[in-house]
Amino acid sequence: MKQINEEDKQLFRSTVDANAPTDKDSARKSNALKKSAFTSYSYIVDANLDGSEVISYSKSGVSTKVIKKMKQGNIDAMPVLDLHGQTVVEACESLSVFMCHHQFEPFVQIIHGKGYHSENGMSILKTQVVSFLKQHPQVLAFNSCPDKDGGTGAVFALLKQN
Repeated sequence: MKQINEEDKQLFRSTVDANAPTDKDSARKSNALKKSAFTSYSYIVDANLDGSEVISYSKSGVSTKVIKKMKQGNIDAMPVLDLHGQTVVEACESLSVFMCHHQFEPFVQIIHGKGYHSENGMSILKTQVVSFLKQHPQVLAFNSCPDKDGGTGAVFALLKQN
């Protein structure tokens, strides 16, 4: 019986480690279910939300228990998108890609800021985020975050699960 030398063992181990098994049925299923990025949104021209204003929205049928959970910030880890410093156009593009990428997550968090550098204290990004989320077909509800999670400068959004 031939002994396997150390070099052969390392070659085998590196090949096995690099080629982890994949669940091809699951990959096909998620790709088949994955929807394309939402691009039918419209841009806002004037800000109409104050940076400190609490926002809340839900479609009919969304559980009050889930809304309460969002308001209190009792949500497990979720993807976060920070839009600070972006223009309205850049923010919409970022939102579109982010929402598409995380469409199978139950919740996402979007940080839009409070608009401290905006005219008249009105937040253009906050207004745009609210408009975008209301237009997005997968968004069931959203709410300003509690202070510990960004307060009125961020929102938690509940996404429809397919």
